[in-house]
Amino acid sequence: MKDGARRRPSAIITLFLAIIILSGLSVAVRQAWVHYYRAAFPLGYYELVIFYSAEQNLPPELVFAVIRSESSFDPNAYSYAYARGLMQITEETFEWARMRMGDDEARPFEEMFIPEVNIRYGTKILRLLLDQFGGEREAIAAYHAGWGSVTRWLQDERYSDDGVTLRDTPFRRTNAYVFNVLFAQDIYRALYDFD
Repeated sequence: MKDGARRRPSAIITLFLAIIILSGLSVAVRQAWVHYYRAAFPLGYYELVIFYSAEQNLPPELVFAVIRSESSFDPNAYSYAYARGLMQITEETFEWARMRMGDDEARPFEEMFIPEVNIRYGTKILRLLLDQFGGEREAIAAYHAGWGSVTRWLQDERYSDDGVTLRDTPFRRTNAYVFNVLFAQDIYRALYDFD
C-alpha cells in the first residue's frame, strides 16, 4: 500500500511537470515563430510607409507587402523591366503618376532610388489603381502587369465572371505576384498592430 501511495503523488507531480514543460515549450515555440516571421516580414522604412499610407488612405500592411514582394526593402533594386527602388516603379508609370498627382516639379526618374520619393509615388499609384478597379486583387495585378492588361482581362470571361473581379490572369508570374502580395499582407496584419 505504501508503495502505491508513494507512486501516486509522484505520478501527479510528473504529470503536472510535464504540463508545465509542454506549455512552456508551446510559448517558446510560438515566440520563436513570431521572431522568425518578424525577421522575414520586416517593417523597413516604417515612418515613410505609415505616413504615405495614411496620406493615400491605404492599409500600411498592403504597402509593406508590395515593398517586400517588389524589392525585399532594397532601395537600390533594379529590375529587368527597368523598374527602380523599393516599390519598383518604371519610368512610364512614374510619368503617369506624376501627371495624375499634378507634380509639375522637374523630377528626374533617378529619384526613384530615394526611399521617400519612391514610397510617395508608389502609394499614389496603388491608390489610383484601387480607385480604378475597386478591389485589392485587381489593383495588385495592375501594379504588376499594368492598368491596360487588367482592363482587358476584366472584359474577358476566361479571367472574370462579372467584369469587376479577376478570377485569374493569363500570366503565371502575375498570378504568383498577386498571391504573394495578398499572403504577405495577411502575415503583416497578423504580426503587427497598425491601428
